[in-house]
Amino acid sequence: MMSPAEWEILATSFSVALRALAWSLPFAIAMAFFLSRPGTPGRIILDGLTHLPVILPPVLVGFVLLIVFGRRGPVGSLLEQWFGIHLAFTTAGAALATGVMTFPLLVRSIRLAFEATDARLFEAAAMLRAGPWDRFVSIALPLAGPGILAGAVTAFAAAMGEFGAVITFAANIPGRTQTLPLAIYAVLQEPGGEAQAWRLALISFTVAMCGLIAAEFLQRRARKRLAG
Repeated sequence: MMSPAEWEILATSFSVALRALAWSLPFAIAMAFFLSRPGTPGRIILDGLTHLPVILPPVLVGFVLLIVFGRRGPVGSLLEQWFGIHLAFTTAGAALATGVMTFPLLVRSIRLAFEATDARLFEAAAMLRAGPWDRFVSIALPLAGPGILAGAVTAFAAAMGEFGAVITFAANIPGRTQTLPLAIYAVLQEPGGEAQAWRLALISFTVAMCGLIAAEFLQRRARKRLAG
């Protein structure tokens, strides 16, 4: 049985991961499709920029977000003045940091799905005078559906475990930005907190495994539907 505090931590983790996925998925689909097209200008540079969060230390990514989206940052100050939106040290900020860290994972998975699509289908559709948007909606998206779905579930599971960027940009505020990894870190700083850390680690492990199994199941099911 989980305590009320553990339920609160789990709920915060789910909220952050869902927001991160909802914000990053449309951009990931667009970027993945753009990178999957042969002859795209500047593709190497864009691909490198997309995967920067994987290469850079997560703490550095969180620090850059704090500089850009903080109250005195170039973007953060404008958001606060124009819309009253404040991201640093908030749940929305934790979701933003998580979305940035999981974005490369999403793009990679979706890009592979787009690249696996038979190019002759696009050529046939072009001969039938289908426009670029029609080809994208009627051919690219449906055929890449299993990869998009699997990538989204896998990214959600990864988002549940994000630590470095979140604690730097959103801090570790119980009931607000404290996700499972941050809660584990917090209890390990307390004397005798190992037992609680093990409980939280078990919850995190269970959620991650469920996410990976769900991704595999949904991907197989979507492939069978397409094959049928």
